[in-house]
Amino acid sequence: MNDAIKAHVLKYISLTEEELETFGSFLSVVEVPKRKRLVEPGSYIKNEYFVLKGCLKGYYLDDNGDKHIIQFAIENWWIGDFDAFYNHVPSKLHVEAIEDSTLLAITYDDLQLLFGTIPKFERYFRILVTGAFISLRGRILSTLQKATKERYLEFCKTYPNIEQRVANYDIANYLGVSAESLSRIRRQMVISQ
Repeated sequence: MNDAIKAHVLKYISLTEEELETFGSFLSVVEVPKRKRLVEPGSYIKNEYFVLKGCLKGYYLDDNGDKHIIQFAIENWWIGDFDAFYNHVPSKLHVEAIEDSTLLAITYDDLQLLFGTIPKFERYFRILVTGAFISLRGRILSTLQKATKERYLEFCKTYPNIEQRVANYDIANYLGVSAESLSRIRRQMVISQ
């Protein structure tokens, strides 16, 4: 079993080596080259993905063709179109590799089988989903209540060292500001240090 996913799971639940090996048997390795889309709108999603190496972004395009980034995923994060995966509906999102990425994939059917075989994994995924919900709610409230500089600082805390990996315009898009505004904030922060 891969050490990264093993360590991640063990942060949340206790498992025997046999249970870890069983979990590992449900996972498959997926290599995704830079700029390749892993998920496309309108497709039915068979997998959720755990990032071993690389960086991806999840986004949707509105009716005007404007991109809205809703998630980045770096090492030790899960990514996919969770609505499409769990509700068996067509995806509304794009998931694209920003860097060459190595992922672990689990299918919906295997996940359900895992829950039946080792019920502790329901707790693991519940903790992750609850954390994601709280994080999303916090992001919405932050967008409504905080200035761009504060949101940018929160972003840097959530995604440490990502600035070297993600284009400025993608970070600005995620924050809901122009790339120029983000550059201005960064300059001001450098001057004030």
